[in-house]
Amino acid sequence: MKKLITCCLLLLLTSNIHAQNAVVKLLINGSISGKVLDAALNEPLPYVTIVVKNNTGETVTGGITNDDGTFNIDKIPEGNHAVSIQFIGYKTITKNITINKDSKHVNLGNILLEEAAAALDEVTVVAEVSTIQQKVDRKVITIGKDLTTAGATASDIMTNLPSVNVDQQTGNISLRGNENVRVMVDGKLSNVPIAQLLKQIPSTSIKSIELITNPSAKYNPEGMSGIINIILHKNTKLGFNGNINLGLTKEVYAKFNSSIDVNYRNGKFNVYGSYGNNIGKWDNFGDIDRLDDNSRQDFNFFNNNKSHLFKVGLDYYLNDRNTISFFTNQNLFEGNGIGNTLLTDANSIKRRQIFGDETENSSGQYNLAYKHEFKKENETLDVEIDYNDFSQDQIADFNFINFNFPEDYMDFVDTKRDQTTINVDYVNPLNEKTKLEIGAEARLFNSTIDYNSTGITYNSEGFVIPTPSTYFDYTRNIYSLYATYGKTLEKWSYQVGARFEQVNVDAEPLRLFKDNTVELLPFENDYFQVYPSAFLTYTASDKNSYQLSYSRRIDRPGLQQVNPIREWSTPRVSSFGNPELKPQFTNSVELNYTRNLGKGSITAGVFYRIIEDQISRYVRIDRTNLSDANSIMSYDNFDNTTAYGLEVSGNYRPTKWWNLNGSFDLYSQTQKGLTEYLSNYENPTVSDIVTINSEVENLVWNFRLFNNFRATKRLNLSLFAMYRGKEEGVQFTRDPMYFVNTGLRYSFLEDNRATFGFNYNDIFDTMKFAFEGDTPYPNVGEFNWESNTWNITFSYRFGGQKYRALQRKQRDNDIKSGSGGFM
Repeated sequence: MKKLITCCLLLLLTSNIHAQNAVVKLLINGSISGKVLDAALNEPLPYVTIVVKNNTGETVTGGITNDDGTFNIDKIPEGNHAVSIQFIGYKTITKNITINKDSKHVNLGNILLEEAAAALDEVTVVAEVSTIQQKVDRKVITIGKDLTTAGATASDIMTNLPSVNVDQQTGNISLRGNENVRVMVDGKLSNVPIAQLLKQIPSTSIKSIELITNPSAKYNPEGMSGIINIILHKNTKLGFNGNINLGLTKEVYAKFNSSIDVNYRNGKFNVYGSYGNNIGKWDNFGDIDRLDDNSRQDFNFFNNNKSHLFKVGLDYYLNDRNTISFFTNQNLFEGNGIGNTLLTDANSIKRRQIFGDETENSSGQYNLAYKHEFKKENETLDVEIDYNDFSQDQIADFNFINFNFPEDYMDFVDTKRDQTTINVDYVNPLNEKTKLEIGAEARLFNSTIDYNSTGITYNSEGFVIPTPSTYFDYTRNIYSLYATYGKTLEKWSYQVGARFEQVNVDAEPLRLFKDNTVELLPFENDYFQVYPSAFLTYTASDKNSYQLSYSRRIDRPGLQQVNPIREWSTPRVSSFGNPELKPQFTNSVELNYTRNLGKGSITAGVFYRIIEDQISRYVRIDRTNLSDANSIMSYDNFDNTTAYGLEVSGNYRPTKWWNLNGSFDLYSQTQKGLTEYLSNYENPTVSDIVTINSEVENLVWNFRLFNNFRATKRLNLSLFAMYRGKEEGVQFTRDPMYFVNTGLRYSFLEDNRATFGFNYNDIFDTMKFAFEGDTPYPNVGEFNWESNTWNITFSYRFGGQKYRALQRKQRDNDIKSGSGGFM
């Protein structure tokens, strides 16, 4: 019996030992360790991401390096694994390991990471010469050092771009001859007036400018002529880096601009900030001669403006797949303007209007973004919340000398705007040749304008009454969904998509008269629209590619166009908005061709548009004051119209020392409008008003040529010429415009850290806005501004050092660091 019990015990013990061995074998866990160093400096890199994946590609575990670059990751199961060492700005290294009973603890030793090309300091490593590249849905102009010497601000740069024109009087931007264009900075709209914003962005802060003339369904469908997206430099280089720019421009008055951009990156954090300003005085003058009564108006305008733009941002890299970013822009503007209008009639009797304008505005932008990268390559999820607010106080003082009407008065305008945008984008590459993108967006916009005046006006019955106060509340909410699907088939590729939008518009112009009576004219416009897009690309070879595209877009009336409060006024003309203005829709087709040459490239394209419910200006006779023959300008919707055009642009390097960029564009658009004139100028009555519907076939062509000459390794010279052909409109015909600019740029100090630039604009003093018209009265005129200017710039970049984790150890050992103040 004892033997039997003993045998059983031995059997059980043996079984238990085998079971324990099986469990031990099952529970084998290993570890890896090592140290990550910068390959160039041989210094430790902290916060480097270590990812361990099994043989199926699934992430098993991971970690990050310590301050001294070391890492130790345990609880790695038995089997074959791939260890990926990843750090933004460096090339990723992958090492294969095996965990088993004979190799449970793997030491990878010193791992040397090489810096990737993308880690170069983008703020300062700028190409010598600008380039133009035609991509699937946009034309990308990379801003080189040659264009930055063309002017101090983004507004100056725009003048040099193909298909883009800048109205020197108003600062308005037009693309392909149309001002219905959306201007964005880093893909985001701003509440800051575009003309003001472009004069605040230093040209040296611009990395590239995208001209998106036929955007896909992924983009907001606003802007008939497309989107201009300004991409600013963003530095993510390790350590402390920065750039300082100073500029001075002068013809009549001096104008100063300066900026500083800095960033500090250490491990998981990248902190950056910038400040820019534009301070100066501007002089404008012009004249208009009325041919029917031999009267003349002479204009003189003076502005003293100060603007300041701040930006602070933070990128936090949670790990290799998740990033959170936040930034805020703050803008402050203060402007003082003085205008003098002298009206001289046929009897040499002079009447004068003097007005002053004081404007202060401030705006803030707050942006929070989250980006997640999935395990599948290029599969991403982006979530963004953006909030903009804007407030402005304006006081205008009008004084009249030798006028019977109106009397002196003052206008007080208080404007507030805010917009919230919530956006979600998801990208999924279904396979190597197919990609799906979907997204959703909500844009909530509200604006209020409070207007008060001390003046008097005429009512609809012709009686003089105190000018009523007006409170204009305008709300527009847009909710949208989009999807695009793209596929590549050898030399062919295509992308189709659609955007679905629900728009709710609520406008409430409220007028309060001095007798406490109220006039409320509410207006609502709710509509649902689908905006399809399609792109077809054929890549015949490495040198030749063709693309056909289609999109449907919308031009929603701007706030200025729907605001019933008087926008501006002269002794003869006043301008108002139309709250009941409806949007216009555009169907656009484009065909583009790209040819890569041995020493450059050329792109050419044609486009055709059908425009529904065209928004255009109208000019009417002021029926409350026929004796003075005054006019009122506003906006209205007209019948459908068409537009077409062609563009050719390219860059070529004839020799090593000479590079040129050139562009030619021609466009035609049928313009429609409503104008009126008086058939009898002596004691006119309402019955003497003649109304005509005008239609003009407008054909305009533009030419630009930019030459850059490399005299030495440090000295570059430039020569730029622009010609803008005659343009015929409903109200007037503009004469041709042209000018020639020249400049130089000299780089010095170590690594060309400092640059001095000088340019002389409009060297022949030919730039002016001259015109002639027949409605509402026959007239000729000309306006001039400070175009014959000289400009000097200086820029200096500092920093450029990598993160040095050993400095802490050096200080512990009483080894002195540099005394530069930034270490």
